Amino acid sequence: MKGPVLTSTNIRRADGADDTDDQGVRTILVPASLDMVNLLGPRDEFLRLLEGRLDADVMVRGNRITLTGPADAVELAWRVLTEMITIIRTGQGLTGEAVERIVAMESDDPRVHPSAVLTQNILSNRGRTIRPKTLNQKRYVDAIDTHTLTFGVGPAGTGKTYLAMAKAVQALQSKQVNRLILTRPAIEAGERLGFLPGTLSDKIDPYLRPLHDALHDMLDPDRVPKLITSGVIEVAPLAYMRGRTLNDAFIVLDEAQNTSPEQMKMFLTRLGFNSRIVVTGDTTQVDLPGGAPSGLRQVEGILDGIEDIAFCRLTSHDVVRHRLVGRIVAAYDRYDTTHARRSGRRQEQQ
Repeated sequence: MKGPVLTSTNIRRADGADDTDDQGVRTILVPASLDMVNLLGPRDEFLRLLEGRLDADVMVRGNRITLTGPADAVELAWRVLTEMITIIRTGQGLTGEAVERIVAMESDDPRVHPSAVLTQNILSNRGRTIRPKTLNQKRYVDAIDTHTLTFGVGPAGTGKTYLAMAKAVQALQSKQVNRLILTRPAIEAGERLGFLPGTLSDKIDPYLRPLHDALHDMLDPDRVPKLITSGVIEVAPLAYMRGRTLNDAFIVLDEAQNTSPEQMKMFLTRLGFNSRIVVTGDTTQVDLPGGAPSGLRQVEGILDGIEDIAFCRLTSHDVVRHRLVGRIVAAYDRYDTTHARRSGRRQEQQ
């Protein structure tokens, strides 16, 4: 059941009782052990943030919160605040971004528990914890846990590569696999690479740099070169995968939209025993020359419905970079849809 469309609210602190709307009233008694500042935000930041998201009045008096307004709006506000309290009680603090995501998830599907999404720890390093931040990200992470082959498809900034890398490092640290293999297609392996200085390795490095950067976020920087030198971690262009069988490995193929159908088949058939593959890409950003078909676009029609293979789609709602990135992605999606419709009408008229 989908939640209501939210348009406005009147959220405020109150020192005394107020008239209530008989449409709906709910009361939350916040545990005395919980600091109200953590719930309401510094200088009531979270309340102000919720002002544009909920259609219920929120009255705060001490540690008692009274919700009044239309019944469905009161129910939504109650679920949101209950989830916020649950997250705080786990010892994890709230941010404005987290509060916005709680509201979005509860609005989309009341059966969802945002606290289960936002407190799921994947990997911790140097005091920083990597967690899914949206419901689709949690579904993606769970699919990686339960499937041998997982495809993560979505626009830039949705965390598809970063989360796959985090799961790979987690699998290595927990000894589920013996090595990590991280790869990307170097589609400009012809003339343009030739203009770059250095050896072949130096020329290819810019294509693999994002994978190196993610590794340094997730492991101690001193360990990464040692693991690469020993062969425990391999970061290599896709062409290096040909003719190999990859056993006891966690394999991540990034930027898979830039593989040809033949390259995709070659890569997927490298799968060996006790190995897991995650393929990530954005089918709206294909850079193959001459309009060549993308292996990532083709593969779902070929493999859909096969057991132990999962296809996870992320959208602009799952962008976890600067919030403007999500708006940019959504704007381009709207533009592409409108452009496709206009092109279709022109062809019909011709």
